[in-house]
Amino acid sequence: MSYTGWILLTASLVGLTCGIIGTFLILRRMAMMADAISHSVLLGIVVAFLITKQLSGGHMLIGSIIAGLATAVLVQFLHSRGVAQEASIGVVFTTLFAAGVVLIATKVGNAHLDVQHALMGEITFVPWNKVNVPWIGEVPQATLMLSIVLVIVLAVILAFYKEWKITSFDPALAASLGLPVVFMHYLFMTLVSVTTVASFDAVGAIMVVAMLITPAASAYLWTEKLSVMLLLSAGFGVLSAITGYYIAVWLDTSISGSMAFATGIVFLASFIGSPTNGVFSRYLRAAVVAEE
Repeated sequence: MSYTGWILLTASLVGLTCGIIGTFLILRRMAMMADAISHSVLLGIVVAFLITKQLSGGHMLIGSIIAGLATAVLVQFLHSRGVAQEASIGVVFTTLFAAGVVLIATKVGNAHLDVQHALMGEITFVPWNKVNVPWIGEVPQATLMLSIVLVIVLAVILAFYKEWKITSFDPALAASLGLPVVFMHYLFMTLVSVTTVASFDAVGAIMVVAMLITPAASAYLWTEKLSVMLLLSAGFGVLSAITGYYIAVWLDTSISGSMAFATGIVFLASFIGSPTNGVFSRYLRAAVVAEE
């Protein structure tokens, strides 16, 4: 595959996986958790580096997942003690992210680990860091990791599809039916953490947040059916990734930033043109009612 092809495939995998996970974030009214986890994993990456002195390997993934889960646990702990959920998220993720920034500035030294890379990623470097996969050949490490994560996410969602639907729309009903609401919550937070970590190195925190929230928010404007919303959100994520790449080529600017910008374009088009909740359709319905 060509250099451009690997970049598009990697970005599309980010859009696909984040779009699916983002649907449940929107339905559970936990959109800010995407921002929290995508920033707090920086602390896990830095701590893993300080322990091992290596910038690649499974320890980075483990450290990031632990940081993501720690964020979810701390937010839930503060919320259960009477702190508003939005305030809990704001306090936890800014504190953990700031701790990561301080450690980078004071402890990391000359290693290639900086805040700019964490925020914007380096998707242009993805095709150069390859691993050999049996029966397939050389594949970029980020692309392989994202492919594995996508399979895991799809498998877990399909395995517990009914449980996800009930706990997302009506947690109280799910609890009364005996469903493990707390277990499902932390399982979902694990999926969010794994997805964020897999996307983090390639595209950075900004694009991860954009892909987790905006495609799902766009899909929410088009349908109220969960299965359709999942498909639309995943499709919007891929569309944003591809469109953003060519915007970046056209303007000669940041690829990840352009992809995040493309998600905003998709949302704006949905906000205006959705046949059910769009501004234009609402105006037409209001005009028809006024005539009657």
